[in-house]
Amino acid sequence: MIGGTPARQFALTLVACVAGAGLIILALRPTWAYAVFTAPHPLPAQDISVSGQQLVPLASALALAALACLAAVIATRSWARRVAGVVLAALGAGAAIAAVVPIGASAVLAAARAQAASGSPGGSTTSGTTSGGTAHVLIIAGAAGHAVMTGTPWRAAAVCGGVVIVLTGLATAWQGPRWPVMSARFDRERTGTNGTTGARPSRRGTDSASMWESLSRDLDPTVEGAADRQDAPGDRTPG
Repeated sequence: MIGGTPARQFALTLVACVAGAGLIILALRPTWAYAVFTAPHPLPAQDISVSGQQLVPLASALALAALACLAAVIATRSWARRVAGVVLAALGAGAAIAAVVPIGASAVLAAARAQAASGSPGGSTTSGTTSGGTAHVLIIAGAAGHAVMTGTPWRAAAVCGGVVIVLTGLATAWQGPRWPVMSARFDRERTGTNGTTGARPSRRGTDSASMWESLSRDLDPTVEGAADRQDAPGDRTPG
C-alpha cells in the first residue's frame, strides 16, 4: 500500500493519519447550515449559523481518538500493532460515516436553539434590529424556522479525512509488524556495539585506573596521550 523501506512506511503512515484527523477537525469548524427563524410582525427574522462540530460532534471525537491511537501504534509491535491498526481503521470509518449521514432540518433547528439558549447565537437578523435577549426569547418561544444547508464541501472534506485514517489503519494492520519499534534505539544504547551489556562501565573503570597511574608517575591525566606515554620506555626511570 505504501512503498519504500519499513521506516519510511512507518513515517508516512503516521503523517497521513495526523493529516486525516486534522482535516476532519478543520472541516467541522466552518458553517454547515443556517437556521432561519421567522416571527410574527413586527419582530425581525433571525438566522443562526450552525457549524459541523455542532451537527456531528461524533466525527470530531473519533478523529481525536484516532490521534490518541497513534500512541498505541508507536508503542506496540507484532500482533498488538495489528490490533491497533484495526482499531485505527474502525475509528476512521466511524468518523467518515458520521460525516456522510444526511442531516435533517430538525437537527439544524435544534442545534441553533441550543446555541441561542447558551447566549451566543452567532447569527444576525435579516430585517430590522433586535437585542440578543429578544432574539433568544423569540427562538426559545418556538418561532417557526427552516434550515438552509451550505456545508456540502466541508462534509466531503471530513469524509476524505476519515477515509485517509481508514487507509492508514489498514496499512498498519498489514505492514505494522515490519516497522521499527520505539524500544529498538533504547536496546542499542543499553547494549554495547559488540553485543555485550556493561561495556561502558568497564571502560570507565579502566580510565579511572589509568588516571591514577598517570598521577603516580607525575603525568597530567588531562593531556591527551598521557596514558600512552606512561608506558613508554623513555618515561621509565632506571632503578
